[in-house]
Amino acid sequence: MSTFRDASPADLATVEALLGRTLAGRCAVIVRRVDGRPVVIENEPHLRDGTPMPTLYWLVDRELHDAVSRLESEGGVHRFESMVDEVELQRTHDRYALRRRAATVRNDLTHASGGVGGTRVGVKCLHAHLANYLVNGDDPVGELVAQAVGVPLLKSEDVRD
Repeated sequence: MSTFRDASPADLATVEALLGRTLAGRCAVIVRRVDGRPVVIENEPHLRDGTPMPTLYWLVDRELHDAVSRLESEGGVHRFESMVDEVELQRTHDRYALRRRAATVRNDLTHASGGVGGTRVGVKCLHAHLANYLVNGDDPVGELVAQAVGVPLLKSEDVRD
């Protein structure tokens, strides 16, 4: 049974303003800056229409998002992938998939597969790895990204394991 929680109306309005659009699914803010601004949201693993949502943790902080985008544009995806142990990266994907499965509310629907960023192997999205690291602290790519961009002081909400 899932214990997924919805964002408060104020958090939802803030997240949608950060993203510039209405969300197609449920979410909860699970990592914030110390001043309370959302940094990472947890998405319900299905959108309202039943479509699988592969991204469980989503980096919504504009400053961090822009810094990570710069890393990606400079070849960061391949650089960071080459810097981490392949076996540990696979474990990270496997743990992510298990966490997404645990957050699933609609077991009657098709489920997303893969791990961080929806991929099964390698690195697809540094934003997703940083979000995963900020939530769980066990993502070697996310840790490298955090070191590269410098992460402000943060606080975590109720994080499930």
